[in-house]
Amino acid sequence: MQTSARTPKLINLLIALSAILLIGALWMVFAYAPLEQTMGIVQKIFYFHVSSAWVGFFAFFVTFVGSLLYLLRGQDRWDRLAVASAEIGFVFISITLVSGMLWAKPVWGAYWVWEMRLTISLIQWLIYFSYTLLRRSLAHTEDAARVSAVYGIVAFVTVPLSWFAIRWWRTIHPQVFSSSSSGLPASMLATLLVCLGAFSVLYFTFLLQRLRLEKLVRERLAVLSAEADREWAA
Repeated sequence: MQTSARTPKLINLLIALSAILLIGALWMVFAYAPLEQTMGIVQKIFYFHVSSAWVGFFAFFVTFVGSLLYLLRGQDRWDRLAVASAEIGFVFISITLVSGMLWAKPVWGAYWVWEMRLTISLIQWLIYFSYTLLRRSLAHTEDAARVSAVYGIVAFVTVPLSWFAIRWWRTIHPQVFSSSSSGLPASMLATLLVCLGAFSVLYFTFLLQRLRLEKLVRERLAVLSAEADREWAA
C-alpha cells in the first residue's frame, strides 16, 4: 500500500492563514492595544494566556464529542479525532499554565498560588497528560479505543469545573468575561478577539495535519500486521 506524502491544499491554506493571523495578532498585542495602567507590559501575556486556554478547552470538547461518537458508532475516524484533539489540547493547556505562571509572578509575587482555579487547571493538565501516555502505551485495538473513549468523556468534566471555578468559589483569579460584559476597553477586546481567532485557526491547522498523520500511521500498521500474519501462516 502506498500513501501520498503531499500536503493537502486545505492544510497549506490554513498554514498561510494562521501565519497571517498570528502576525496580525502580534502587531495588535504590542502596537495597537494600550498598556494596562496597573500591570503595564506584563499584561500583554493576557492575550496569549486566554487564547491558549480557549483553544485547549475547545480541543478537549472535540475529544469529548469524538469519544462519545466512537462509543456510539464504533468508527475509527472518531477515535482518531479524539486522540488528535486531545494531544493538541494538551499542548495549548501547557501554554496556558506556563503563561499564567509568568503572568502571576510579577502580579501576585509568586509563580503559583494554590487557589481553586489554578488547582483544577493543574489537575486537568495531569489528567490529559495521563490520557496521552495511555494512548501511547496501548496498541491500536478496539479495546484500547473504547477505554480511551471512556477516559476522554470523563476527563472533560475538568473543563466546566475550570470555567466555573472563579464563579462558584472565592478566588484571586480575574474573571475576564461576565454575564453582562467583558469589562475590557474596545481596543483590548478587539485584540483579544483577533488572538482568539488566530489561535483557533492554528488549532484546526494542527488538527487536520495530526489527523492525516494518525491515519497514515494506522494504515501502515495495518499493512505491517497483515504482512506479519501472512508470514506466520506460511
